Amino acid sequence: MKDARLVLAERFNAHPDSRCWHVAWNPAGTLMASCGGDRAIRIWGKEGDAWKCLSVLQDGHQRTVRRVAWSPCGTYLASASFDATTCIWKKKQDDFECLTTLEGHENEVKCVTWAPSGNLLATCSRDKSVWVWEVDEEDEYECVTVINSHTQDVKHVVWHPTQELLASASYDNNICVYKEEDDDWECKATLEGHTSTVWSLTFDPSGQRLASCSDDRTVKIWKCQNLEGSGVCSCATVEDAFGVSRYSPSLTVTSMCCFNRRHVLEVCVHSVRVSWTDRVRYCLVSALHPFFNSQSIYVTITACLQCLRTQCQLTGALVTACGDDGVRVFKEDVTADPDQPTFSLAAHVSKAHSQDVNCVVWNPKEAGLLASCSDNGEIALWRYQEDDE
Repeated sequence: MKDARLVLAERFNAHPDSRCWHVAWNPAGTLMASCGGDRAIRIWGKEGDAWKCLSVLQDGHQRTVRRVAWSPCGTYLASASFDATTCIWKKKQDDFECLTTLEGHENEVKCVTWAPSGNLLATCSRDKSVWVWEVDEEDEYECVTVINSHTQDVKHVVWHPTQELLASASYDNNICVYKEEDDDWECKATLEGHTSTVWSLTFDPSGQRLASCSDDRTVKIWKCQNLEGSGVCSCATVEDAFGVSRYSPSLTVTSMCCFNRRHVLEVCVHSVRVSWTDRVRYCLVSALHPFFNSQSIYVTITACLQCLRTQCQLTGALVTACGDDGVRVFKEDVTADPDQPTFSLAAHVSKAHSQDVNCVVWNPKEAGLLASCSDNGEIALWRYQEDDE
């Protein structure tokens, strides 16, 4: 594998005297939105060679703003808060106006995300529920379903990139996948494999694979099986890759990838059970064990986002943020069996921030550009570079 590195491009204090919980690029990659414990949302744009704060949205929430998400068109911004509400902001020239406040969750809203169509919005909460909202042409929002498939806090929700398929991650260690059937949203798959809180999820651009990261210090890669007709699992995927019966309602996976202190790829034994209903199935095809400081008491992978393959030359690059203050980039071995992918550590900044790193996200347009944010209130911009670049 080519030698690679993360190079710091810029660092600035985004939320003084407060945690910066999340940062999100707009679809054009020209603006960033950040949020934090100061209850504010800040919009950032580049002026000359430096990023500057263009606007501060302060009147929407009464408590910490945990998450921000741009609509696919880039005109709307959603913000999720510990005050149990979600605000919808509309960009008007150089400013933003709060259009509406979505209420209904009984407790802290942890995440908000737009469907690729822009017509649906999902939120999740400490109240253990996932809500799906529908928006019409008049910018009116209506809750169309409330899903209660988790037994603990729901930490994260993410939409499939091309289908109206939704996944959620929870404190109950599980991942649920939902699909609309007969005007109602139902849980179609429960992915059980993590041994602690699942913090974050991301689909690859094709939607065939899902990455999850957890408080158990692992990143797992799941492969989607969209089955037609009988609902029998694909024998090529299940039998050939895992050596288990195609008719079994559970999968026992006997290998995963891990990194030791020298970041050398190893194989060790691990077991995972996957349960499902109807047509939507996911099976674990790989897992990463990046080495984290064994002295750390609070070590959490809090985000994992995959670079857009259609727009980024860094095919398969996966980046993680961690409670040990580090940022790591993993690269997939393109020569490996796609049903048994292997990843290796390509770049690592051990002290990317002076405190926990809460979020990492690739720029959707500029190859290798990455933003991270931290408990210290900062945003840092990084460039992922390989030697032949």
